[in-house]
Amino acid sequence: MGKHARPSGKSARTAPGSAVRVRPLPIRSAVRLRRPVDIWHKPALSAVAALAVPDFALFALGRLDLILYTSAGSMCALYAHGLPYAARARTLLWVVLGMVAGLGIALTAASLTTSTALLVVLASLVAAVHKMVCDATRIGPPGNLILTFIAASAFFVPQHLGQVPLHLALALGAGGLAWLVCMAPALIRPRGPERIATARALEAAAGLLRTEPGPGGVERAGVAQARHAAAAAVNAAWHTLFLVPARTPAKAAARAGLERLLVRAESALGDEPRSAAAEAERLTGWARELRSGRPLPEVALSAAETAELVGVADEVREPRRPAPDRPGVLARLAPGSPLLPIGARVAAGGVLAGWASMAVGVGHPYWAMVTAASIYQANTTLSWQRALQRTLGNLLGLLLYTALLPLVHAGQLAMIVLALVCQLGAEACITRNYWLGSVWVTPMALLLTEFGSRLPARTLIADRWIDTVVGAVVGLACCVLVTNRRAADRIEVALERVTAAESAASRLLTAGPAPGADDARETGWARDRLAGGLVELREAVEVAAGEWWQRALPEERIAHAEQQGHRALAGLVRRHSAPVPAA
Repeated sequence: MGKHARPSGKSARTAPGSAVRVRPLPIRSAVRLRRPVDIWHKPALSAVAALAVPDFALFALGRLDLILYTSAGSMCALYAHGLPYAARARTLLWVVLGMVAGLGIALTAASLTTSTALLVVLASLVAAVHKMVCDATRIGPPGNLILTFIAASAFFVPQHLGQVPLHLALALGAGGLAWLVCMAPALIRPRGPERIATARALEAAAGLLRTEPGPGGVERAGVAQARHAAAAAVNAAWHTLFLVPARTPAKAAARAGLERLLVRAESALGDEPRSAAAEAERLTGWARELRSGRPLPEVALSAAETAELVGVADEVREPRRPAPDRPGVLARLAPGSPLLPIGARVAAGGVLAGWASMAVGVGHPYWAMVTAASIYQANTTLSWQRALQRTLGNLLGLLLYTALLPLVHAGQLAMIVLALVCQLGAEACITRNYWLGSVWVTPMALLLTEFGSRLPARTLIADRWIDTVVGAVVGLACCVLVTNRRAADRIEVALERVTAAESAASRLLTAGPAPGADDARETGWARDRLAGGLVELREAVEVAAGEWWQRALPEERIAHAEQQGHRALAGLVRRHSAPVPAA
């Protein structure tokens, strides 16, 4: 597995007389299009439905000036579509409450002060909190972007303190509608999310089985990448299933069927696959059946694999549980966390970008602030790519808005329809590349501005373009100046975790398998810890490798840890994956 750790400094320049490497910033990869995410249509249709109902209701009432507040709740429909419905219900509730809380802080501040400079500071601090909390909870797309956009906009909306309760009630009501829209598919496909997560694991495992080893058994980089992708997909699928309750026999049976498929996918991580080509086709076929909603396929498992999923003593089904020592959200935000420099970047970048926008006389400083806040990713390289993507996307989006001006001026009903079309287009394109999604997000944001107060089109477009450039330039400057030296520290923590998990796994392998469900459970937990540690290590390496000014990474230790870790993981998988006849 030594090839798995890609040399992060391959194209970097080492500063003379130091161990610090200055890495170049890529351009071509920033604009390259990818395949769309398989479930892009789910958040897209949910958001359109959640937005359409209050929008048309406000149109009928002649109160489209309130659309910002209802949009705050409706936009929550973009979140949590990868989670099982029980977990989705809880997560969406927190998203709605977080959205309303941020909106409440913004509206209260707007009603108490008219100092634009102070409002920029407050909005930037709220944006920093959004960024750190969303990263710590790993909420997934669209992350902090929607929360920050709504809150930052609200800081600069003229407001009286007595109006705040009504506006928050509108947001809360629209958020409740968004919750219902996102939960509605549970009536048709109650186990859809966990089936999709399992299908992804099966497809990734099939991709690993199809990779060709190098000459003489030397592992190529493509094999290492496929192994990491398979381990990450299987690990993510297990954590999805851990969120599925099994309180009734029917739910327990459905989860058990998915667990059997996932154990079979996990067996591909062993170094001795069952007839790789045939097994890859079988896993791919099962993934298609899961996505199509057909009955779960019957899967033959070894006796040890079955023991892992069934209590041997009394044959009572006991769902596999996660390892008991997984780090929580508070641990990811503790002092020394690598998320703290990211939060500092967001706060500093937002303040300076907003103040710079004020200095050049633009009337929408929150646009510059949101641009600065939105470009901050896990490292400098990704932030540079996001800044380039947002600038390009906003420019093309302004051209699209200019072309749509005749329809915009056709009336408020046409504006509502255009906003919904732009929302659908944004979700359809943003997973292919952020810049392509921004082409649709920009006119939608301008349309929301138009609902509140009409401005000359030339002024609106010029302000948006200036704020985009100001926000991107100032944001990148802060990203470069506020270095994330803790990124390398995260590697050390991840290396220690992998080493400890690998040592525990080696002890289990040396002791040999023991009959009973307890041993199977301990082995499953050992696999969880080791697989999670390897995924975390690879993420930490990629984050640190993208910092433009970072000390040299311990590449030999990383390669050795990944080699030993994947070898032990394969051993744990083989221990519970003796060959069985094909199903």
